[in-house]
Amino acid sequence: MSKIFFTSDHHFGHKNIIKFCERPFANVEEMNETLIARWNEKIKPEDEVYHLGDFGMTKDNELIAAILDRLNGTKYLIVGNHEGSALNNRKKFKWVKDYHELKVKDSDCKNGVQRIILFHYAMRVWRSDSRGTWHLYGHSHGNLPDLEDRLSFDVGVDCHDFYPLSYEEVKEIMKTKNWEPPFDKREN
Repeated sequence: MSKIFFTSDHHFGHKNIIKFCERPFANVEEMNETLIARWNEKIKPEDEVYHLGDFGMTKDNELIAAILDRLNGTKYLIVGNHEGSALNNRKKFKWVKDYHELKVKDSDCKNGVQRIILFHYAMRVWRSDSRGTWHLYGHSHGNLPDLEDRLSFDVGVDCHDFYPLSYEEVKEIMKTKNWEPPFDKREN
């Protein structure tokens, strides 16, 4: 049975991201290999992966094509602000979109579905946020403070030891939030 994963901001091929984000890699080749290994450690060929942008930042389209071929899973891309090389390999993704509203079957949820807004950028409000819809984003590389009362957070690799997160891991993180439905409050 396939599983669903979320991740963002790999910046494959981007030498300067090591310095900018203080990534613990000696060079871009070590970074690329570690990111590939950690992706494939968790994700199996039959799994689905929603990448929330900034897949690679290089003009070497062949490098990105080779990396995409090595990564397990069916890959979906939400476009980030550094996407030239990924967009030049568009056919290696199931689809490419700017924004997506995902519905995941989950018997623990009201109506048996968890709705998730996928966007490269963090939003303060989103469709059905008052009804428990989650928002996953990237872009900020862990530099945006997490809001404990909002059902959203950064799924970028810099925040999660360079691993993608499974739906189950995201669900556990969301359970730690202090969110309450704003319209379910009853007055005495």
